[in-house]
Amino acid sequence: MASLSDDTLRKILMQIQQTVVQSQRALTITRQTCTTKERERRILQLTIDELKGMDKDVNVYKGVGKMFMMTPRPTMDKELKTQEKELSDDISNLNKKIKYLEKQSSDAQAQLRDIFHHAPNNQQ
Repeated sequence: MASLSDDTLRKILMQIQQTVVQSQRALTITRQTCTTKERERRILQLTIDELKGMDKDVNVYKGVGKMFMMTPRPTMDKELKTQEKELSDDISNLNKKIKYLEKQSSDAQAQLRDIFHHAPNNQQ
């Protein structure tokens, strides 16, 4: 570290700080998205459970814009299960992304700590 000029060291520190800020920002957005997807999945699961409790001959309706269209029960069940699987996959991918961003952020913070820990104490 001692062989690096002050300007080079400053640039490195700025890059690491930007990485930390960007990682934290992306982490916050990803967590919010994950929470939203989990809420959607829970609502979908409640809808599926509610449909399971009904008779098979009950008419079901699907919202299309501002109107409702009667949909055959097997078609509705299939669509709801497909949506639930897609949401579960999205949540799984978002959780992987969260872990990656947490690691990226903690690595950058560790780099900053190492730089400041090993920096010569010239100022007093």
